[in-house]
Amino acid sequence: MQVGSAAVVGAGFMGSGIAESAARAGCRVVVHEPERPPLERSRDKVHRSVEKAVKAGKLDDGAAGELLGRLSWSTDLDELSGAEVVMEAVIEDPKVKGKLFQRLDRALPDARILATNTSSIPIAEVASWTARRDRVVGLHFFSPVPVMKLVEVVRGIDTSDDVLREAEAFAHQIGKQPIRTKDRSGFIVNMLLVPYLMSGIRMYEDGFASREDIDKGMKLGCGHPMGPLELADFIGLDVMYAIGQSLYEEFKRPDFAPPPLLKRMVVSGHFGRKSGRGFYEYETAPAKVAA
Repeated sequence: MQVGSAAVVGAGFMGSGIAESAARAGCRVVVHEPERPPLERSRDKVHRSVEKAVKAGKLDDGAAGELLGRLSWSTDLDELSGAEVVMEAVIEDPKVKGKLFQRLDRALPDARILATNTSSIPIAEVASWTARRDRVVGLHFFSPVPVMKLVEVVRGIDTSDDVLREAEAFAHQIGKQPIRTKDRSGFIVNMLLVPYLMSGIRMYEDGFASREDIDKGMKLGCGHPMGPLELADFIGLDVMYAIGQSLYEEFKRPDFAPPPLLKRMVVSGHFGRKSGRGFYEYETAPAKVAA
């Protein structure tokens, strides 16, 4: 399957990155949000990202212009009608995603794949809102999408063999490496990553070591590019809390449970880099990132 036309629903940090990656691979891409301001912010993000790639010598001016020419931003859901693959990247809320997939299922009967970028919500739960559950699959990208090569391809209980193969082929087409996983909370990466990050937060909460020494220990001792507290800030503490809650609800294992400190930081609006304050303080508040 060679995809020529794709759509991304959700124009945040992740959705913008997915759209850029697909357009870079030659796909025509429509990015959808019901309101204009998020689309304008998305357009600016993508333009800045492409300009950065040109300055770094990764794209020439001609290729950059062609990439941007394959992208469009629209508040009209009907403009997604020609998309072969539709990728959702909205807030990590099962009801929001469910209602959206119900609309997409009705509005886009010819789309071959309806994919969700969820990092923790069961694919079966999202698919349950649709009449054609066989075409719903998880495509979990990693941030920043234009740089990170991995995509988790998550098979729901009703996902068809053809859709699973086509989703993997699409991931290869846009320059990603797919890995296949069953439909359970956390999939592969977050199932392994979240207990580690929660352990770092508990260590800091207990006063066992300073935030700097916890992070330095993992960077210098294990060769990690970021320590656990830095990485939690980068992912977003609200996202970390939601994923931890989802994992704990499914498996009831204490190593997944968000520590009390994390909850208090989230309710206080300390979300990490994107809010300017988390375990560390930041001069600016970069765009939202997701796990």
